[in-house]
Amino acid sequence: MFTTVRSDFEAIRRNKVYEEVAKQIERLILQKLQPGDKLPSERELAEMLGVSRSSIRDAIRSLELIGMVEPRQGAGTVVREISADSVINPLSTLLTRQRQSVTELLDFRKMLEPPLAARAATHASAEEVGEMEEILRRQEQKLQGGQVATEEDSDFHYSVAMASENSVVLKVLDVLMDLLRETRERSLQVEGRPQKSLAGHRRILTAIKRHDPAAAEAAMRRHIQDVEEIVLKKL
Repeated sequence: MFTTVRSDFEAIRRNKVYEEVAKQIERLILQKLQPGDKLPSERELAEMLGVSRSSIRDAIRSLELIGMVEPRQGAGTVVREISADSVINPLSTLLTRQRQSVTELLDFRKMLEPPLAARAATHASAEEVGEMEEILRRQEQKLQGGQVATEEDSDFHYSVAMASENSVVLKVLDVLMDLLRETRERSLQVEGRPQKSLAGHRRILTAIKRHDPAAAEAAMRRHIQDVEEIVLKKL
């Protein structure tokens, strides 16, 4: 089955990769698959489309939100019976759920990341601090060039998590930042937000370099609150 499916896909553009992936999977569902049919695995889809598995996950998640597919225990992701409501107005369901899910994800960031910053202030090595400084240099260079520093924004938070010396938490943060990717991209294009993000990162790094856990925790909490205020205004 998967050999015949391969010919139904086209090369993916690099911009908004998961959206392009979702469109191709949606087309495959509408043209070739029936309710109850199983999608190829994440690995197989990633190989067919030449994209990362995270892009596949994001695409499938977006299709879950509009009711086209669902995960089933032991069966993988399968095609759902498409209701009239989901065909006529899928966006309304997505937008209703989006604000609630983003609010909950940002709440979780506030629970998770400030203590991580405090741990990083205690555990960060000189090499890890140097990596954070390099990320902020790249972030500043992009801002000066009028670019959106989405990658550097994520990299800085990953570097703080890595310096906390807890690999499990790093994996949790990786999933969390992946879920917030689209809202982060949008918020970083709001006027003044990129500069505010860089200033927040600098405060966090200053506290980490001083080995001041309380200040690092407070700086991270303030930074996420600033992000939350901007993101929720845009939803």
